[in-house]
Amino acid sequence: MTQPTSDATAAPKSMDDIVALCRRRGFVFQSSEIYGGINGFWDYGPLGTELKRNLKNAWWTDMVHRELMGPFGAPVDIVGVDSTIIMNPKVWEASGHVSGFNDPMVDCRETKARYRADHLFVQRFELDGTTAGFATVGAGVDEARKAIDADRARRKVPHGYGGLANAIAKVRFGVTEAALDDLVPFDTLDATARAAVLAPEAKEVGTLTEPRMFNLMFETFVGALRSDDAKAYLRPETAQGIFANFENVVNSTRVRVPFGIAQIGKAFRNEVTPRNFTFRSREFEQMEIEFFVHPSQAPEWYAFWRDTRFAWWQSLGLAGGNLQLREHDADELAHYAKEGAGTSDIEYRFPFTAPGFGELEGVAHRSDYDLRQHAEHSGKRDKMKYFDQERNERYFPHVIEPSGGADRGTLALLCEAYTPDESRASKVYMAFHPRLAPVKAGVFPLVNKDGMPEIGERLYRQLRKRFVCEYDPKQSIGKRYARMDEAGTPYCFTIDGQSVEDQSVTVRHRDTQAQERIGVDHVERFLTERIGGA
Repeated sequence: MTQPTSDATAAPKSMDDIVALCRRRGFVFQSSEIYGGINGFWDYGPLGTELKRNLKNAWWTDMVHRELMGPFGAPVDIVGVDSTIIMNPKVWEASGHVSGFNDPMVDCRETKARYRADHLFVQRFELDGTTAGFATVGAGVDEARKAIDADRARRKVPHGYGGLANAIAKVRFGVTEAALDDLVPFDTLDATARAAVLAPEAKEVGTLTEPRMFNLMFETFVGALRSDDAKAYLRPETAQGIFANFENVVNSTRVRVPFGIAQIGKAFRNEVTPRNFTFRSREFEQMEIEFFVHPSQAPEWYAFWRDTRFAWWQSLGLAGGNLQLREHDADELAHYAKEGAGTSDIEYRFPFTAPGFGELEGVAHRSDYDLRQHAEHSGKRDKMKYFDQERNERYFPHVIEPSGGADRGTLALLCEAYTPDESRASKVYMAFHPRLAPVKAGVFPLVNKDGMPEIGERLYRQLRKRFVCEYDPKQSIGKRYARMDEAGTPYCFTIDGQSVEDQSVTVRHRDTQAQERIGVDHVERFLTERIGGA
């Protein structure tokens, strides 16, 4: 089931322009940039830090603190934990990550590049009776086709020539015509066909190695000695810290099934091919709930969390045709899902996935797989079972898991907010939902004299007790508005000559550029009504 919010599609946006603004205005920087950076790692600047923190705070407030009514008419009960990044390695043996958290990897002997074998697609052609091919990188066939189109444009190959592989066949091998096959995954080719593949950016064919398995977990060592006994891992997901603490939470609180445990935290995956800005990184942050339910009620709770989480993203401004809810097909289900269990993705149409979508959050019925695994591997088979007093029954609860990405969510908010507008000095503004905007208000004296700075400073000091604000007494008012537009600040308050006379200020609205006057003593209430106490 795919359920977009509407059939409308937003105008194409340039990912290069969004990345440039993120760097220029301090949303996101390349990690260790002064040393050339490090692939797959990103730092958040002042504005990005506020934006991401606002997203996480909104999630925690709405999911953990505020009252939600569940599908059976009772309030939802959720508590929090904050587990460590490094845990006993047996946790990852029980979860299956040590033995099964692998990707097939391929290296290029010529360029020294590394690719996931299942992300390499080959457009094949016949060359003197032998099958050869051109390889491109993509997470799926649609993305691979986009990469081929981009490479064709870069090499200035006309579309009517018969395809990029045909053009390369002519350039590399002197072949003028080629019978093209459709795109096929590299790891489905036999050894002979692989030897005739031209790797991305390579000049010679046959430079790709045979696929080999590559574990995605970062290894580390605990203690002074680097030995197998001291080996540990940076966690590849936050969920297992919740499952490992299930018994502790039940015994130390008054929670009763159905209830949830929430956690926001960092996770690490040694991705073979990190790409698309912060979308696929090696260090990322998750916002996750493991919600424990009686097995008989799992379908109702799955539907509840699927719909609740989709509506939540909509409430933050991702409410157009760029957001969709997609139910997984049977062949997509994870190892922990029982037959008939629901799994769905909340997906966003990023500029680099358009016209397709990329995963923003997954909602999965994980059955009782994880609790059973930890009970078995820890030797606490019966102790980890939950005793339900009302049912007079001992059982392993089933789990519904809404798992969202804080970094992907922040990226989606950046992409959605980016709004080109030639009528403005900045040529663009960031239309963040006011609740999430990094800076809630700008306070500007029109000129830095005649009593205006004094009124502005008093107003700024009053507002910053509750809101993130900026005070700027310099430059032209147009330049100050432009800077706030690029920061996504929803409201600016300007103090002018009339302010000195009647204690009123001009309010500028970011999205419409409309202006109105209100009393200085009404500004705090104005912001509270439109933003709340954020």
